[in-house]
Amino acid sequence: MNGRVGRGRGCTGSHALMRRGLAERAATGQELAPGRQAWPQVWAGPRGGAGLAAPRRMRRAGPAMAAPRESLRRRKAGAGDPEPEAPPGQGRDLKGRPARLRAGTFWLTRIVLLRALAFVYFVAFLVAFHQNKQLIGDRGLLPCRAYLQSVQRHFGGRVSWDALSYAPTILWLLDWSHMDANLDALALLGLGISSFILVSGCANMVLMAALWVLYMSLVNVGQIWYSFGWESQLLETGFLGIFLCPLWTLSALPRGTPTSWVVMWGFRWLIFRIMLGAGLIKIRGDRCWRDLTCMDFHYETQPVPNPVAYFLHRSPWWFHRFETLSNHFLELVVPFFIFLGRRMCIVHGALQVLFQVVLIISGNLSFLNWLTIVPSLACFDDATLGGLFPSGPGRLKDQVLKIQEEETRGARAPRTRAGSVARGTVNLALGILVAWLSIPVVLNLLSPRQVMNSSFNPLRIVNTYGAFGSITRERTEIILQGTASANASAPDSAWEDYEFKCKPGDPRRRPCLISPYHHRLDWLMWFAAFQTYEHNEWIIHLAGKLLANDAQALSLLARNPFEGRDPPRWVRGEHYRYKFSRPGGRHAAEGKWWIRRRLGPYFPPLSRQDLRGYFTSRQWPYPEPE
Repeated sequence: MNGRVGRGRGCTGSHALMRRGLAERAATGQELAPGRQAWPQVWAGPRGGAGLAAPRRMRRAGPAMAAPRESLRRRKAGAGDPEPEAPPGQGRDLKGRPARLRAGTFWLTRIVLLRALAFVYFVAFLVAFHQNKQLIGDRGLLPCRAYLQSVQRHFGGRVSWDALSYAPTILWLLDWSHMDANLDALALLGLGISSFILVSGCANMVLMAALWVLYMSLVNVGQIWYSFGWESQLLETGFLGIFLCPLWTLSALPRGTPTSWVVMWGFRWLIFRIMLGAGLIKIRGDRCWRDLTCMDFHYETQPVPNPVAYFLHRSPWWFHRFETLSNHFLELVVPFFIFLGRRMCIVHGALQVLFQVVLIISGNLSFLNWLTIVPSLACFDDATLGGLFPSGPGRLKDQVLKIQEEETRGARAPRTRAGSVARGTVNLALGILVAWLSIPVVLNLLSPRQVMNSSFNPLRIVNTYGAFGSITRERTEIILQGTASANASAPDSAWEDYEFKCKPGDPRRRPCLISPYHHRLDWLMWFAAFQTYEHNEWIIHLAGKLLANDAQALSLLARNPFEGRDPPRWVRGEHYRYKFSRPGGRHAAEGKWWIRRRLGPYFPPLSRQDLRGYFTSRQWPYPEPE
């Protein structure tokens, strides 16, 4: 009995499917062969179970089984059956939603990486264009022509291979009689190339190599002005960026050159060393990092505080302890997430990007934190970054979807065998080079005498990194002052302060917010305050230029108290201690962000006559009043 009932249900279902198939074919305008009946291809089993394949041979249908087309349409319309779904379009799944990118490819990652790197290059070359002439130009504080001449003399008075390897720069090949023009040309060319990559999102090896050579040429003659760790970090990041791209092709999605895994792991290896090096130098350095008290001082004593640091400095003690512990976790533990699979690598990238954003908000650390975000982006693949790109026909995201579909089917973009072999050889050579140059870097990381922000090769391809291994407990500042009085030691001499672009000076001036821009002179003034003027000859050179109202040098400052007047007769340096005022306190009510107290002289009052011999011995142009 049960078997008969089951067969009855199956037959009923088959007839229903047959009628539905006839109706659908009639609704779509398909003709039925005369004298033939269209049977469904699958016989539905009871309660939606597995069906049986329909027999290939069909019985002839009698006239009674034929149905008029209009009647079939009416029955279909009244049956309430859903309309058949349209086939999915390009970049859409079966339900019409945007298709999701597959993990494991880096087409979009390359675009984001290139644009991020181009942005940092743009800022770096912009800083160079605005400040190089004043710092290392013909009449700069430390002229690069004099530096190159000293290198040349050291290696026998000629431009030898030793000189080139000691200071790799294309300035060796240019006319030194127009050094200002040379420096401007390098900076402007870098600005142009980086702007193109930033806007277009595409580059080739030629353009990326040009950016790297241009910036390396500036760094290697920049002397103390380019001695910061992020200069080497930008060169290492930029060197890896060269191998992200095809040799000649200028396309956002160069089909013949998929992003190399060697390059992606090169970026990951870079961010691993940056963060671990920063963490180890802290643990091995200042005791306050182990006592969890460094953040009690950092916001106030960092090189160039911003307004957010003013308020963060007054955070409760437990918040500062939490900050220090979080810093140790992010720099000593999280870097190892890179090696724990895709998901943990993504977590690492997200945490590091978030960490750098917090540092950007809380301080003016030049473009360092923006640059550190760049290798962190290599932790994300196309599936992770797809949300940053709009969908639509012809859009980059849809093009990547098409590439992934073709790769799934086994179809690949046409590539010559010679090109594939050459590309593979280059990637292999890059991996071997980075591994070889990493040996002394790893040994340095493991050493209890770890050094930070150093390079073991003149091209700065693989370097050591670290930041804030020691924290100063008090903030001291050098305040430059000038007076028009004939007698500098007279009690009634009126001394007026020069104001710098960003470093603390006038206690009532709000701390600046300039990241990612970088005022190089302001940073060096912070370092000089820890030393004496004998260790920083350039500050005496600056004083001489202030005595002449030198317009080029004054462009590095925010305020010249002698503007529109005769230059000062005397200039001196005063040493002050600075502390943040308390928000809501008495000094803050007076409009003061800082409280300062004089510690003593930094260098004594100087006149132009006092400096004539000093300038001559160093081959500096003697400043003449303008």
